[in-house]
Parts: sequence; C-alpha cells; structure tokens
Amino acid sequence: MHTRFLLWPLLLAVSASSALLGVLAADLSKEPFTIRISCGSFDDVHTAPTNTLWYRDFGYTGGRFANATRPSFIVPPLKTLRYFPLSDGPENCYYINNVPNGHYQVRLFFALVADPNLDSEPIFDVSVEGTLFSSLLSGWSSDDEKTFAEALVFVQDSSLSVCFHSTGHGDPSILSIEVLQIDDNAYKFGSLWGKGTVLRTTKRLTCGSGKPAFDEDLNGIHWGGDRFWLGLKTLSSSSDDQPISTENVIAETLLAPNFYPQSMYQSAIVGTDRQPTLSFEMDVTPNKNYSVWLHFAEIDNGITAEEQRVFDVLINGDTAFKDIDIIRMTGERFTALVLNKTVAVSGTTLKITLQPVEGTHAIVSAIEVFEIIPAEMKTLTQEVTALRTLKGSLGLPLRFGWNGDPCIPQQHPWSGVDCQFDNTKRQWVIDGLGLDNQGLRGVIPSDVSKLQHLQSIDLSFNELNGSIPESLGQLTSLQTLNLNGNDLSGRVPASLGGRPLHRVRFNFTDNAGLCGIPGLRECGPHLSVAAKIGMAFGVLVAFLFLVVFAACWWKRRQNIIRGQKLAAAREAPYAKSRTQFTRDVQMGKHHRPHETSPRGGNNESSPHLLS
Repeated sequence: MHTRFLLWPLLLAVSASSALLGVLAADLSKEPFTIRISCGSFDDVHTAPTNTLWYRDFGYTGGRFANATRPSFIVPPLKTLRYFPLSDGPENCYYINNVPNGHYQVRLFFALVADPNLDSEPIFDVSVEGTLFSSLLSGWSSDDEKTFAEALVFVQDSSLSVCFHSTGHGDPSILSIEVLQIDDNAYKFGSLWGKGTVLRTTKRLTCGSGKPAFDEDLNGIHWGGDRFWLGLKTLSSSSDDQPISTENVIAETLLAPNFYPQSMYQSAIVGTDRQPTLSFEMDVTPNKNYSVWLHFAEIDNGITAEEQRVFDVLINGDTAFKDIDIIRMTGERFTALVLNKTVAVSGTTLKITLQPVEGTHAIVSAIEVFEIIPAEMKTLTQEVTALRTLKGSLGLPLRFGWNGDPCIPQQHPWSGVDCQFDNTKRQWVIDGLGLDNQGLRGVIPSDVSKLQHLQSIDLSFNELNGSIPESLGQLTSLQTLNLNGNDLSGRVPASLGGRPLHRVRFNFTDNAGLCGIPGLRECGPHLSVAAKIGMAFGVLVAFLFLVVFAACWWKRRQNIIRGQKLAAAREAPYAKSRTQFTRDVQMGKHHRPHETSPRGGNNESSPHLLS
C-alpha cells in the first residue's frame, strides 16, 4: 500500500512549561459552550449515569417525530427521534443559532424508527456547515461504531447547521445532536490545519482495558469534549499481544489543547516474546489524507530505563517514527507521550505497525485516526437570501427541500439550481434556475435581481401571475429567459425587450396579459406603478366626494320638505277664517243692487262699503 507523508512528525509530549500552564489556566477559567438535543423530544431529558441534560427538540428543523429503537449499547438511552420523509424534500437541516464562534466537537447518534411500516435502515449522508463528513451505508445499524458520527469543525458566524441528505433509500433519522466546544487549537496537526478544515473521527481506541468509555467516564474535563473510546484488549483476533494496566498516576495528562484524561494511559497493549510486533489495520476511504495520533506511557514494571524498549512506527509500510524510546522522550516512566503524523492514503486500508528493535517489545495506549476534509466554501450570502425569497414567492413545493446551502455539499445541490465557483470571491454563486413544469404559483419577486450571476432562468409552464419585475433587467449576464406558458400580465420591461437578439434567447409567449414587444399585443399608454396608484386614489376620492355630496343634498331636501309641512300645519286655522270672510263679502256685493237708498235715491251713485 503506497503512503505519502505530508508533514514532518509532530511531537506533543513533554513537560509542562509555564506558557503551557498559562494556556491551561485560561481555558479552565470558564466552562465551554455545550448543547445536547434529544431529537423528537417535547421535554428536556436527563440520562444516567451522569445525569446528562438533553434539551427538547423545538424550533430547529422540520420533519416528523417518532419513537426510537436504539441499535447499539453505546447510543444514549433516549426514547424519541426525528425523521425526514422524502416527501418533505431531499435535504433537511438543524439550525442551531447563538453558538459562540470557536472550535467544536459535533457528534450525532442515529437510531431506527420504531414502526414496522417504515424502512428499518435508512441510507443517507450527513454534512456539517455544508461539508459532507459521514455516509450511513447498508448495515450501519449492526455496527456499534457506525451508529454515530463525529466531526471537529469551526463555527465562524455564530450559527451551526447540520444537514441530512436523502439518497432515496429510506427516511433519514436522527436520535441526538451534541455540540461541545473544545480548545481552539485542539488536534492541530500542521500547516494544513485551520478553519478551512473539518476533521472526521474515523477511529478512537483505548488499548488494554477492553471497556468502551466516554471522556466523562475517564474523569476527563469538558474542554476535551466528551470523546468516545472503543475499548480493546487485543489489536487483532489473530495476535498474541496482551493487555497490561496500572494504578500509578500518569504525568502530563489533561493538558491543553487536547486535554487527554489520565485513565486512558493507565492501560496498554504490549507485544510478547512470541509476537513482539503490534499491528492494527482499519478500512478507510481511498485517496484521502489522514491525521494519526498515537498515545504511549511506559507503565510496564519490567521497563525502568532508557533503551529497554525501542521501536519504530510504520504506517502502510512507510516509517513514520523511528527509534521511539518512551522513557528517553518523556524523561521518566508513567508519563504520557503523544505522536502525530499526517499521511495520504491511496488505497482502502490504513495499517499501523509498531515494530520493535531487536530484543524488545512494542507498546501502545491509545490510537486516534481522523480523516482530513477540506471545508466547503459557502454560497454568497446575498444569493442564498434571494433564493429563499424566491422559494416563498413562487410557492415552491415541499418536495424541493431547499434547505441548507444551495451549492454545498457539492454531492447534494438544490434541485433546479445551477452553481458555479467564483474564484475571485472564493464563494459559490448561482448561475442558473431550471424550475419549468413544476406547478409553481405566485409572483416573480423583485429580489431575483440579487442573483447577479444568473445566466439562465426557466420558469416556463407554471401558473405564475402578476407582472415581470423591472429589476429583472438588472441581470446583465442573463442570456436565456423562459417565462412562456404562465399567467403574467403588463408590459415587458424595456430593459429586457430591447436587448440584442443575437445575444439572448427570451420567450414570453402564452401569457395573455403581456404586451409591449414584437410577438405580443400592443400596450395602451404605459403607466408606472406610482401613476396607477395615483389614479386609483383619485377615483376613490372622487367617489367619496360624490357620496358625501349626495348625502348632503338628500339631507337638505328632507329638511325643506319637513319645514314646509310644519308651516302648513301652523297656518291652517287662519286660512279657514279668511276664506269664510271673503265669501261673506262677495255675497254682500251680490245683493246690494236690489236695496233702496234710505233717501229713496238711486244707489249706483252711492259709495260702496268695502272692507
């Protein structure tokens, strides 16, 4: 197996200097940030034997609740889980906010849904902060070490996302999530290490005890996280190695930045006369870089001085460390020694061999192996926000998902979204949208203009309504725009209709309400949105004026009629008397020509009595 070494050996052993003690004191002055979530639980939960607090699962994600079946004894004794049906979309994420920026151990435990009607063992991928770090393959529920996944990752924007990506085989299910802050320099393996790196825990073994344990069981401290160590009494079933242990105090433990607990150095596996060489072999993903951490302490009562135990360390046949003499390198017995090496592995196997020098036996206390994963570069924040606005405005079906980052992990981009890496910005950008024939409804939001790198948009044959936003014309890189087969209306923006035809392919047909460019109907006088609002407001004011005027006129008329009726009622007796008097006078005039004058003269010359 060919192995290429990337870095010089890093020796982390040694005496506690005043500077190191200063770092230790600074780290221990406060408790690290810790959050544990019991997925699917409606209440906070405490678990034995350490009364560990798990917070209820509320406000982090979507999905469904269910009872859990624990597939392994190492899985926390929790009773519920959350699972994500494919109908809810292929990507589903937990978003944990208000996480202080720093370095974190993120660990997930998986379980099976306690429902015989559901697929008993789903197969899916897991990413943290957009970087794929674990794949649950067939048979995972029968392997203790595969019932959990762990990564060391940096949080840089006060939030953490953990996403589950369906592969079409069952519904992803998650039992618990732990986010445990560790030292910023924890597991610093060399020049490749940093905020652009994710470490996936591939193997973590404590040798000699045969008992699996967490750091808390080993009297570790919180700044070391809460590592899980699988216990071994022998490195392989065919070897003749043997376990040893001691109760002596081990020096140089619980030191920054990794804070290894003392108990893991109080046991070991050693070679024998029959088999002095120790060998451990494990499966790995090919063509990856791995960080190997080897732990030693001289606890064998038969070894008391330098040169009594000397051995070489080989990784896949290449010498990683030569002439390892624990007492010489640490200065005394019962003192911890940590060696770290980064290697590139081209095959599917990583083999660690501890080969003693003539006449001695090899020894090892613990082994850690991490896969080094370059952290994915995220999508431009402005464009992610614009896509989420588009998701709501178009009524995107739940089956699309569109959770997490649209472009990463690269193995699981959002459906209907094309991405391109911008080498200048060192971020992903969106250069295409293909959402045709998806039964979308709603309007095209003006925020689509924030997708400045779009070269193609296909929203054809949906049920979109409203107008084409003027802002769409700001997409200067746009070459293909298909909006045909919708219910859009209004004038096509001049910034789109006037582009040279040899550069772009735009299709606005089969939208009965669109107008303003060749191939569509002519538009009436074009009014801006502000003008339309002004006209509508004017019409409303005029209508209200007419209503008020009519109400006033009707009120005035009613008052006049009522006044006339009152006047008529008051004048009725006087009018009757006047009418009778007039009639009497007229009758008097009628009879006077027949009367004689008192003087016997003619009455025609006599004056008439008038009243």
